[in-house]
Amino acid sequence: MARVFEGMYIGGGWAPAGGTFKDLNPADGSVWAEVPDSGKAEATAAVEAAHAAFPEWSALPFSKRAHVIHKAAEIWEKRRMEIVEALQAEGGGWFGKGMFETGYVTEIFHAAAASVWQPTGEVLPSEYGKVSMAVRRPMGVISVISPWNFPCILTGRGFLFALAAGNTIVLKPSEETPYTGGLLFAEIFEEAGLPKGVLNVITCSRDHVQEVGDVLIEHPLVKGISFTGSTAVGRQVAAKAAAHLKKFCMELGGKDSLIVCEDADMERATQAANFGSFMHQGQICMSVEKVLVHEKIYDDFLNRFVERASRLKVGDPTKSKEHIIGPLINDKQAGKVKDQLEDAIAKGAKVVLGGKVDGRYIEPTILTGVTPEMKLYQEETFGPVVPVIPFRTDEEAIAIANDTEYGLSAGVMTRDEARGLAIANRLDTGNCHINCSSVNDEPHVPFGGFKASGVGKHGGRWSLETFTETRWVTLDRGGRPYPPMF
Repeated sequence: MARVFEGMYIGGGWAPAGGTFKDLNPADGSVWAEVPDSGKAEATAAVEAAHAAFPEWSALPFSKRAHVIHKAAEIWEKRRMEIVEALQAEGGGWFGKGMFETGYVTEIFHAAAASVWQPTGEVLPSEYGKVSMAVRRPMGVISVISPWNFPCILTGRGFLFALAAGNTIVLKPSEETPYTGGLLFAEIFEEAGLPKGVLNVITCSRDHVQEVGDVLIEHPLVKGISFTGSTAVGRQVAAKAAAHLKKFCMELGGKDSLIVCEDADMERATQAANFGSFMHQGQICMSVEKVLVHEKIYDDFLNRFVERASRLKVGDPTKSKEHIIGPLINDKQAGKVKDQLEDAIAKGAKVVLGGKVDGRYIEPTILTGVTPEMKLYQEETFGPVVPVIPFRTDEEAIAIANDTEYGLSAGVMTRDEARGLAIANRLDTGNCHINCSSVNDEPHVPFGGFKASGVGKHGGRWSLETFTETRWVTLDRGGRPYPPMF
């Protein structure tokens, strides 16, 4: 039986919407839940509730804000296995992915709470004997628009640091994961005793995304926007936010490379490629979408990579923990990946593993012979399909990795750390990991991309910088002189 959610969370209460929409289980297309379908009126009410709650929340001693967030972490941990089940059913994720995601979010809670003890300003030198200070203060209402692929992590990262800093929040999760990316957090914080209006969660169907999104960006009481999603939508959000001179932080798409040098540890390299390419069906902004391998070890690497990837089992993740590769999130996404695959094959690429598409289920697929004129080379894939491309020199590998509009993450596999750093320093990516996959994150690090992969940074003190305003405040003790004619 499908769950039924009675309302959205606005002003500390559960408010009904004008209608509902169906939240589907991507594994079998069944209705997992009936979710409130909001519109402009509900979005406006949520913004107003957050604005009304801001003075009291921002004035609350920072330790008190931290205590509420720590309490929420405890509740989250108690509900962990229930949340894992929801992630599998609502998002199509493997059991191990759910265990990782829920464990990681616990640490985001704690890292955000701990951030309130970090320095929030500086004392600056003054030529005039002033006490000169650069101080940070919360902005006000922050709207958070979060995605479906890692709904708990990317929602938590999007708002918890901003919340800890004293801002109030209006959260709109993806219509694909309205519970695990949205309403779940309302339940958690309501139980934790968060003051009314500090966190507001509104859900809506795809039909109402435009009108709700416009409110969350353009409403004059919204002071900042946190967006994680596709580059195409990110450009639209950025344009609207910029038109209103609003601060925003965006983590967008990627076309990430794993560079495997000839001196790489082969076991480590093939595991990094396998995890990076196929974890959560490749539906990660940091997924490895090009495996670049030195020609001296190309054949050996390819054989080992194919053998390792062939062990990954495809199937409904709610039926068996052995089903590592679940469904893609919806038919549209599966169709996009299928189109890229067919285009590559038609233009001469060779399938060396997988290639079968069965509805939303796509086998782990490895291709060779992929060239720049193919969609698979140019576009973000967001699916379990990856090319293996040979290179002769480090310069060539760097050129291939940088040959994209994106610049999110990368991995470099080599026993020579100096060589790895030299390569990393020439890659146009916001993140790079030597002897590890491009898929990496920790709650306290600066995470964000270059080029079309985003603007700004999430994580740790970088989130605090993003979601606070800097002010210059002085105390005049030296008697700075004015011109005598005044």
